[in-house]
Amino acid sequence: MKYDKIDSKLFIKNRKNFASAMKANSIAIFNSNDIYPISADSTMPFEQHRDLFYLSGVDQEESVLFLFPDCPNEDLREVLFVRETNDHIAVWEGEKLTKEAAFKTSGIKTVYWLQDLEKVLFEMSTYADTFYINTNEHYRANVETETREDRFTKWLLAKYPAHSVAKSNPILQKLRSVKDQIEIDLIQHACNITEKGFRRILPFIKPGVWEYEIEAELLHEFIRNRSKGFAYTPIIASGNNANVLHYIENNQQCKTGDLILFDIAAEYANYKSDLSRTVPVSGKFSARQKEVYNAVNRVKKEATKMLVPGAFWKEYHVEVGKIMTSELLGLGLLDKADVQNEDKDWPAYKKYFMHGTSHHMGLDTHDYGLLHKPMEVNMVFTVEPGIYIPEEGFGIRLEDDVVTQEKGEPFNLMGNIPIEADEIEDLMN
Repeated sequence: MKYDKIDSKLFIKNRKNFASAMKANSIAIFNSNDIYPISADSTMPFEQHRDLFYLSGVDQEESVLFLFPDCPNEDLREVLFVRETNDHIAVWEGEKLTKEAAFKTSGIKTVYWLQDLEKVLFEMSTYADTFYINTNEHYRANVETETREDRFTKWLLAKYPAHSVAKSNPILQKLRSVKDQIEIDLIQHACNITEKGFRRILPFIKPGVWEYEIEAELLHEFIRNRSKGFAYTPIIASGNNANVLHYIENNQQCKTGDLILFDIAAEYANYKSDLSRTVPVSGKFSARQKEVYNAVNRVKKEATKMLVPGAFWKEYHVEVGKIMTSELLGLGLLDKADVQNEDKDWPAYKKYFMHGTSHHMGLDTHDYGLLHKPMEVNMVFTVEPGIYIPEEGFGIRLEDDVVTQEKGEPFNLMGNIPIEADEIEDLMN
């Protein structure tokens, strides 16, 4: 891996927290992701299952974790299985975890080769009443591909039909939404890499540059700072492309007078950052562009103040909608009649700001979080209002990543990344 070694005490703590929420006499099982094929012998780059990484730090394929805190055999209370490695594998595929390296990474003392899994599971199953299976229940999940976890669950339930079944996901949704300081530091590191990329491209942008050239500059800066690259598919949208919320073609030439909307960020050690900025191709905003830009920035600042412990997701977005409505009235994009006659299920402001303002962030860009529960200290959120005006040929979105604090406003992990319109112009010129 490109990233520096993570202190195993993070994963030890995560397992302890998960185990404390389990039912008595139960085993929780977590699988790595597959390496997904493309065609012939080509594969996609490996990405570890975030739950397995969260609980073990293991970042390679064909790995399985068992947690059985009540097991009478103390050696089997935490068990990690990894693919057996040898000199041949090291030559052809690169270094894989040895048992000793797996222990140093995870803090798990009992490590077996994967080939021993069924034998060890049988012994553990004789002591257990319940299996925790790990299903994907994220509110944005829409998965058609059968995962390694899915295949294992089918096999497990067919093999052991007399055991009860429980779900790991509700526990993980709660635990993963509140970040340990080590996690916050890793996210901050990802944000710092993103800052370097953004500062790199500001003097590079000029009329005639292509969106993909900007993408290349960002990728160069991210990788040279020990990131795998983009935290998600980058959006580099000039002109009216910005009014397509998930524009990812990045294949157009940037023209004089246009704005470029960026939704780009680096990952680090599987932890994500998430940045949006909008800058003028020519290095200077027009009066109208700056007027809208500053309105978006004001919404962002006010929305950020509301991300505090005890706040509720639904009410937060309602309040942000009121602030945005006021700004759109000031910009002449809405009038009082639009607001008075609005559909309560689709308020008038949604014509120009149609997406949510914030989401949880961490190991996943849209990270785990129970949206019906109040916000807590050390949750990491994005704040990303936008105004999109196709008839005027531009859209503006601004986004930072923040950590909720015990008192006061959240801490902005991207506080060093330029955002004020005047500062953007100064840096570009």
